[in-house]
Amino acid sequence: MLISDVPKQAGAAARLVDPIAVPGGALPVPGSGRGRKHGTSQTEPFDRWFRYPAGFASDYVASLLAHLELPKGSTVIDPFAGSAVTGTAARRAGHSFFGIEAHPAIAELGQLKLQPAPQHCLSFSETAKQLVTAAESLAAASEARLNEESDLVRRCFTEPVLTRLTSLRDLIRAGAAEEWHLHAKWALLGTLRDVASARVGWPYQRPGSERKPTYADPLGRFLQRVSWIEEDLKQQSDFPKGLDFKVVNGDSRSQASWAEIDAGSAQGCVSSPPYLNNFDYADATRLELYFWGDVSSWAEMCSSVRAEMLTATTQQSSVGAAMNARSELRSYGDVAKAIEDIVEKLTTERTVRRRGKEYDRVVPDYFLAIAQVLEQLATAMQPGASAIWLVGDSAPYGVYIDTPRLISELAQELGFSSEKDVVLRRRGQRWASNTTRHDVELSERMIVLRRTS
Repeated sequence: MLISDVPKQAGAAARLVDPIAVPGGALPVPGSGRGRKHGTSQTEPFDRWFRYPAGFASDYVASLLAHLELPKGSTVIDPFAGSAVTGTAARRAGHSFFGIEAHPAIAELGQLKLQPAPQHCLSFSETAKQLVTAAESLAAASEARLNEESDLVRRCFTEPVLTRLTSLRDLIRAGAAEEWHLHAKWALLGTLRDVASARVGWPYQRPGSERKPTYADPLGRFLQRVSWIEEDLKQQSDFPKGLDFKVVNGDSRSQASWAEIDAGSAQGCVSSPPYLNNFDYADATRLELYFWGDVSSWAEMCSSVRAEMLTATTQQSSVGAAMNARSELRSYGDVAKAIEDIVEKLTTERTVRRRGKEYDRVVPDYFLAIAQVLEQLATAMQPGASAIWLVGDSAPYGVYIDTPRLISELAQELGFSSEKDVVLRRRGQRWASNTTRHDVELSERMIVLRRTS
């Protein structure tokens, strides 16, 4: 299916196509990754360390990588690296990896998955058992300090559970896990939502809505997660040697974030940029950020976590940024006119509503950011190299935004040709009866871009 085959106007139904033939079998439909409805898999090795609600499962990424047909030892890049799902899949396929992730905590997790396990020290499981024993003995003392925790954290757990979680956290933060410090941290952070007594599923934390915890014993669940991490780390001896793996915490729009990869050195790219669906990836991890003490307020989260993230939600929008983006987009030819038309329609829709959301401010900032990322990506990639992006369209207030097509057209202004635009699955069905949102059939699509010479 070519770009021209994909619907460009609201009301046009996106046609599903046959799965793409790739070496090893047909390309699976997104959502087929075992143990997940969306986001990272809960069961695949390395994916299961922490279920970040962005990106896709490694079994799916492996198929996308196979579609690129890269020679062994190639360098694969991902400007929206998330928790390095593309990175772990690239490593398994025998490739080096370079990724950029704006969320500092998630970038830390991604790099952790790709680095060698600590050597010449007590095993992770033995270290974890010692931590659990110490946490049990400290639980009574920790109960007296629970009022020091944030309101969000206190309301998400019962006191007995929270005292054990905070005891374990304080031990890890004090260095009791020694070389296993970061592994223990993420085993604990991955445990939080498993043992919460409030609804804390993705993407929203709702401490006022009670639920029965999925697991009652926080320390036992922590040990279970430790065993998974240890089991996954044993696979490292099977991975090819002599490869490089790196996840940088930074803004993929900025040249500085690409400093550690040589220009023209990447042979392929597999990525999934944030969708224009008003999802706040910083807020989605607020429970973990507050619990660990990375942030203590909404304002701090916005300044230290969200600051370098690409604008994809009205929470990030501003009048000034939108005006600047609309001005800068004018240099991108006909695609700029299409984006401006969308902005005007969204402005009209917002002003006729009493409390309309500022989608008209998000759209120009989003596409300018995508263009800036594409410009950096073009510099990093070899001539002839391909980039596969998984992205969905959207229709806020019924205004259709063909995000994959617009990204492809921006890419053509920046040194890429557009090779494919394939519909993979329908999405947005839960809003089918809400005509104030959209009356167009939405889809998730795979676009393939090729770096021109």
